[in-house]
Amino acid sequence: MGRELKLLGCTIRRRSPVGGRRLIALALALAAGAAAAQALAATDDGEQFAVHGQFTYVEQETGGFSAPYHGPNSLSSNAGAETTDASLYLGAHLWSGAQAWIEPEIDQGFGLDDTLGVAGFPSGEAYKVGKNQPYLRLPRLFVRQTVDLAGVQQQVDAAANELGGSRSENRVVITVGKFSVGDIFDTNQYAHDSRGDFFNWAAIDAGTFDYAADAWGYTAGAAAEWYQGAWTLRAGVFDLSDIPNSTHLDPGLHEFQIDSEVEHRHEIAGHSGRLLLTVFDSRGRMGLLDQAVQVAQNAGMPVDIAAVRRYRGRLGADISLEQQLAPDLGVFARVGKAAGNVETYEFTDIDRTVAAGLSLQGARWRRSDDTMGLAGIVNGISAAREQYLNAGGLGILVGDGELPHPGPEQIVETYYSLAVLKYAHLALDYQWVEHPAYNRDRGPVSIFAIRLHAQF
Repeated sequence: MGRELKLLGCTIRRRSPVGGRRLIALALALAAGAAAAQALAATDDGEQFAVHGQFTYVEQETGGFSAPYHGPNSLSSNAGAETTDASLYLGAHLWSGAQAWIEPEIDQGFGLDDTLGVAGFPSGEAYKVGKNQPYLRLPRLFVRQTVDLAGVQQQVDAAANELGGSRSENRVVITVGKFSVGDIFDTNQYAHDSRGDFFNWAAIDAGTFDYAADAWGYTAGAAAEWYQGAWTLRAGVFDLSDIPNSTHLDPGLHEFQIDSEVEHRHEIAGHSGRLLLTVFDSRGRMGLLDQAVQVAQNAGMPVDIAAVRRYRGRLGADISLEQQLAPDLGVFARVGKAAGNVETYEFTDIDRTVAAGLSLQGARWRRSDDTMGLAGIVNGISAAREQYLNAGGLGILVGDGELPHPGPEQIVETYYSLAVLKYAHLALDYQWVEHPAYNRDRGPVSIFAIRLHAQF
């Protein structure tokens, strides 16, 4: 079902999912029922069970831009898309230090061009699959065990996927089940939540972090964290999808990823900050890009990465910084690099990335619950990936059919999140993308978005 509207003088063609009103009504009903249950959840020993929820609606549009040719994975000009999701977070205390969480979620809608056309994709709310009708998923189902070691007791505020209570400064945390690698690794308080801060994939995560996931961004696995003073060490093993960019995880964990991370917390002039080093090693059936091109040229056939897939590894690493500059102002930065001659497996087609930005709360203009952000991103790919795309190869998100004039993908994003109510925000977002999909022949493109987010 499609419809058109006029935006800034341009005709926008938008894929419009049906049933949105039913999804909103369901979200409101769930919130009303959960509010009563939440009042009974707390005891003197911390929460025994918890009910939280969220609802997010995003509408995104592209402006007109130069596009002399169009490929299977190209971004379209003057187009639009909508996504809607509603989630419940149900948590329960199991035994000392242990809690279990389950998150049923209803999704609906599509990303721009079915989530194709830009490596730094402009909406973290858009998955690699979509439907017109609402559909039910189970993104998270996990158990977390915390073992207190020593140190000062810290108060833990109740939140989605976290029971309110207390924990020691030094501790071991083990998480097992289904969740997102991004729940634990490469986190950042200023740029990591597409429902609350930046939209762009390469802003909310390091663009080179090809983390294990299904097409929605979730996986099964286990992670361990050791907090000791100002340091934290993390390690985890997670299931890859059965083939790259698949909706199904590999049965039996035959294809997997190992993640490790070192975090150091510090203070500079009384302002807190964190520095993280994250490393991943994926082991699965992946193709070499130069081999795929060579085989295709020798056979006189189109490039087919699946024809050269063999069991091999792909390494990558990124460094992430978050730093408070003032009580209402923070800065973030990420730098990442990943192996450039191996096909990307789960996330997006980025071999190197640099991203940095600012997040400012609105206390200075008497809107303390408002937030505005500004970020700049530069993504790049290897020479082997440039040749692969120029030969007609397709990546996870990009592939214009040819790439005679490659260039770095440059993105600027800014947003303003307005607190309509204490638990409801309306955000306006603008992104400017130069060389979308690394193609100097296409763009630049302006991308506009509006987001409505509520949570309890």
